[in-house]
Amino acid sequence: MATAQNQAAAEQLSAGRLHRTPNSLLPDEVRPADLAAAYAVQDALHEIYLASGHGPLAGYKIGCTTPVMQSYLGIDHPCAGGLLAPTCHRLLGNLAMSDYCRPGVECEIAVQLGADLPRGAEPYDLKTVAPAVAAIAAAIEIVDDRYQDYRCFDTPTLIADDFFGAGCVLGPLRQDWQDLDLSLLSGSMAINGASVGTGSGADIMGHPFAALAWLANHAAARGKPLRTGMVILLGSIVQTNWVAPGDVVDITIDELGTAQARFT
Repeated sequence: MATAQNQAAAEQLSAGRLHRTPNSLLPDEVRPADLAAAYAVQDALHEIYLASGHGPLAGYKIGCTTPVMQSYLGIDHPCAGGLLAPTCHRLLGNLAMSDYCRPGVECEIAVQLGADLPRGAEPYDLKTVAPAVAAIAAAIEIVDDRYQDYRCFDTPTLIADDFFGAGCVLGPLRQDWQDLDLSLLSGSMAINGASVGTGSGADIMGHPFAALAWLANHAAARGKPLRTGMVILLGSIVQTNWVAPGDVVDITIDELGTAQARFT
């Protein structure tokens, strides 16, 4: 059960998402002081979403796993956030601007798990997480700037609020991925037909499964191991782009396919 401090923080942060009201800074007495406290607040936040009909979790997103995003946000380590099932779309997402405060898009490689990743005797690495991956897909992550000025928010608070997470659009799930070198896959994102960035699988911590291993170890250490069926977004290979009404976003990852989001 969440402490009173963590519950109060989660209730304030959830208002930004549930009521589309940009959040101000959390009061000092409830602001998470470190990463451990941040993830405890995040747990309380997920309980609020579940109770309000906005859950359950479909999986997780990982932010700041690529140089372009670490540079953009000024954070040099991975940050995890929850992915709510009702916000996950397949192939095409028709998205209403009114559902967000200030939506943005990112270009990602995603995996769907076909096995649990419990805590073991040894930490996971990119080789030992691979057998748990049932499918891989190109994905658009939908992010939302739910803050009066996110640059004034500390990293623990951003993590507590699912690290900007607001959903995703998954491309086709490819199950026969085993012969692909994921580090060599190239990807690109376009808005209204104009390219806004490119990247590769190697940008994600050297190999996309390195990010998955990080999350598997992080989640297992917290007593919340990754489970069969979860979708994991591994990090954006293109800098976040903020969108406007009418924008059409397309992403392509070599060998994995495409996904599209339309904002109305």
